[in-house]
Amino acid sequence: MDVKMDAAALNAFLLQAYPQIADDFRIERVAPMEADIRLLTAERHLRPGGTVSGPTMFALADLGMYAVTLAMIGPKAMTVTTNCAIDFMRKPAPDRDMIGRARLLKLGRVLAVGDVMLYSEGQNAPVARAGLTYSIPRD
Repeated sequence: MDVKMDAAALNAFLLQAYPQIADDFRIERVAPMEADIRLLTAERHLRPGGTVSGPTMFALADLGMYAVTLAMIGPKAMTVTTNCAIDFMRKPAPDRDMIGRARLLKLGRVLAVGDVMLYSEGQNAPVARAGLTYSIPRD
């Protein structure tokens, strides 16, 4: 399957469609059925106890799945999350960016199913894993 949107196109689309998150995330790599996204971790993303908050990690996983899906189908803004389950496994570093590695497991006409592994930059072990399903709008 061919990629329809590369990292530059996805970043431009996200800036246009979601300007409120433009300072927080950056799509870094796109390949067939895969995408990497960076959370530019800042103090506003931390929770008490000095770690990245769960809602922030959920946003990274959700946006990673959105990005990999749009990379494959093109700029369909109304592609939406229909399911997400996330497992938090380790405490992320509060002073490092987080990386989401998203991959599609199945891309159909109506649904996209994938997973996103979340990492603290520079660490090999994932801090969280999310399984997501997206609904793809009809043309």
